[in-house]
Amino acid sequence: MAAPRAPEPVDEAVSGPPSREGYRALLTGSRDMRRDHAIARDAWFANLAVERKADLLFELEILLKGLACFVNPRNHPGPPRHTAIVAVDFKEPLRVARGAIARCSHIARTLLGEDERTFVFQRYLEHVIPEDTARSRFVRASATQETPEDSLAALRHAFVHLTDVIDALLRQERVSFRTFYSVLSLLQREVARNSFFNPIRALEFRPEFDRLKSPEVFALVQSVSGEEAHRLVALTLLSLFRVLRYISLIDAIARGGQPARALVVLAALRSDTRALTNHLRNHAGRLLGDGFERELFSMTARGLTGRYEAMLAEGHRLLGIKGALEGIAAKLRLELRRTFERELPPIDTVPTRHELEARMRGAIESLRPAVQGTILFLCRALGARLDVHFVFDDLAAKREVGERLRRDVWMFAQIVRGFAAKAQAARVPEKADRWESLESFRFVQEFLAYFRAMGYPLLRANDYPRFDQFIAAMASLEETDLLEPSRFETALRECEAFYGFLVELFEAIGKREELAGTPFDRKAAAEALRLYLGDVR
Repeated sequence: MAAPRAPEPVDEAVSGPPSREGYRALLTGSRDMRRDHAIARDAWFANLAVERKADLLFELEILLKGLACFVNPRNHPGPPRHTAIVAVDFKEPLRVARGAIARCSHIARTLLGEDERTFVFQRYLEHVIPEDTARSRFVRASATQETPEDSLAALRHAFVHLTDVIDALLRQERVSFRTFYSVLSLLQREVARNSFFNPIRALEFRPEFDRLKSPEVFALVQSVSGEEAHRLVALTLLSLFRVLRYISLIDAIARGGQPARALVVLAALRSDTRALTNHLRNHAGRLLGDGFERELFSMTARGLTGRYEAMLAEGHRLLGIKGALEGIAAKLRLELRRTFERELPPIDTVPTRHELEARMRGAIESLRPAVQGTILFLCRALGARLDVHFVFDDLAAKREVGERLRRDVWMFAQIVRGFAAKAQAARVPEKADRWESLESFRFVQEFLAYFRAMGYPLLRANDYPRFDQFIAAMASLEETDLLEPSRFETALRECEAFYGFLVELFEAIGKREELAGTPFDRKAAAEALRLYLGDVR
């Protein structure tokens, strides 16, 4: 075989300015791969003469990651189970996994090309070599992974053996969770040991799939000052664009007549999104604060005097980024709960393939504009006013995002109106004794949860003129024990003003060009609001 050419650059934008290493490190170093293996993989990919090679490799790796995530029932669709897991039959989930493994085997065969013949011959020799010593020596030799082709062949061996085992298990009347877990754990271990195709790590990226295609978005990421802030923003945007690619893959698989296989991709989507939201909720504030603290403590007293205003502005900027990232985390958690627990049926209750396909396409048609809107919100929170067409390739994105924004504005307007009505009732003199009751003020905590998940993005993304006053009022509700009527009255006035702004914004969005002739589905919005209220509680 001819020596491979030097790999072509996968993404010219990855290098960036020398001081902007966060984005580059995420793309090239988030997957734990030896440098020589990374170079060999890049060379193999550059020389791979297969149509749609990037799409096929992405599908293979996401199915591998999805199978590792699919072993966890938390990543299956459907409402939380109240049945003991030992009493649940996992025959249908195992059948779904079997279909995904078969697809992985087919993709690996395609990527191997001419080397597939070598694999078939090796399989033949495994069965005909009579001596155990010779067969063991042959198996050890075939298990070495010095090239990407070797790694693909190793995966092919694992797929074939596991498929045989699963086919035997599916002939049984019932499959226990222990059996289901054990079988997929064998695959997970095989993938974890693979030298060139191991995508199991959470929040890992590859330059073949994840580079930012929009020059405007890339420039925005590079412009974020502070290494911690830059890395957090890069991580969030790369993860959100990866989620959009998951959604496109799910849509393609479902439209191709295999919606059950898409459940494995959904497992990867849910796992990665959970990892992102947990990281933002638990670490964003600390990471941003640590970076600010290091810069502050590196200054002399005289230097701090000269930079007081600049450091004060930087602190406010970091607080804004922290609020935006935490708002994104709350929004994504809510969207994923709604998608998995409300819109998608449990695996073992779907009567037909067509019903699963319809439910799945409906779920992703709702999830896609939510994720796109989240990306636009983060860009706006960072000070960039990017048009939808500059951010996404999808021509229908502008209309879908507009429809989703209009629905969210209407929904949160109803939430604000409900909060104001309850607050008015709570301050009636004959009900003043309820101010002492924690139960009577539960609606305030519920409103704050709704605000974090939905209201904050609407404030930041739509230039609300009283943004600072509203945020201060909400912060005062979180800080107080609610026995201070003055804070409560201030929050109530700000909510009433915000409600008026939302009503005007709702009307203005409906007049946009992309929504011309598209009536507002109030009934569907009311149903979505009911589901949201149930999810937050």
